[in-house]
Amino acid sequence: MISGKTTLIAHLGYPTESFKAPLIYNPYFDSIGVDAVVVPMGVKGEDYATFLPALFRLSNIRGALVTMPHKVTTVALVDEVSTAAKIAGACNAILRRADGTLLGDMFDGEGFVRGVKRNGREVAGKKALVVGSGGVGSAIAASLAAAGIARLGLFDVSTAAAEALASRLRAHYPKLEIELASKDPQGYDIVINATPIGMKEGDPLPLDVERVAPSAFVGEVVMKQAMTPFLKAARAKGCGIQIGTDMLFEQIPAYLEFFGFPTTTPQELRRVATIVY
Repeated sequence: MISGKTTLIAHLGYPTESFKAPLIYNPYFDSIGVDAVVVPMGVKGEDYATFLPALFRLSNIRGALVTMPHKVTTVALVDEVSTAAKIAGACNAILRRADGTLLGDMFDGEGFVRGVKRNGREVAGKKALVVGSGGVGSAIAASLAAAGIARLGLFDVSTAAAEALASRLRAHYPKLEIELASKDPQGYDIVINATPIGMKEGDPLPLDVERVAPSAFVGEVVMKQAMTPFLKAARAKGCGIQIGTDMLFEQIPAYLEFFGFPTTTPQELRRVATIVY
């Protein structure tokens, strides 16, 4: 039950209708007796730079989860960012430290890569295509590079965004082979949709699934529905798949540690979660 002693974790983004994190964190907090709550807060992009500093003037807030469209903007609004966030060019978590300063970190990529490995797939030495170079796509690309991916294909409708991500990656991983300007999935072991395509009914597929090898592993970041048209098409080809919420479940243990809460396993989180689609 929420009380005057409840610790607040804000969930910042817009729109909020597809948010799944409160349906995982809050049942987990209840199950272990932690007096904390994750609250969705719909903040439009034009209001975010003013809203964020005001939010962290609240006395009972410990941190925030950050999602679209604010992940990239957050980097410039906190006092310090982690190495992962620097490479990704985005943050999806903010911690208010004891001295009041704000630390930004990024766990999307770590969650995605943990999910790939939990599904029995190797990352080191493989070839991966990431479609989308925004906050989540950049984070996944950074974590794939850290995990030893051999070749990384990057595509975004904004060529400048893909090129900027490639430059950040090369600064930290000079030996990494990077390809730009194509979303042709042929020849890749891991294929990832890191765009919002699939959230709306009638959206086109993010890439040509007919060009994906049946042996490839296909991942999704859209969480509004478990089986997006993209994943359905990939599964029909015989591909291994990872749904969008897998990334979320895999990264939450890292989030819990970041915020100073007792951590757990993805399996336990799935057991207590109340996610509906």
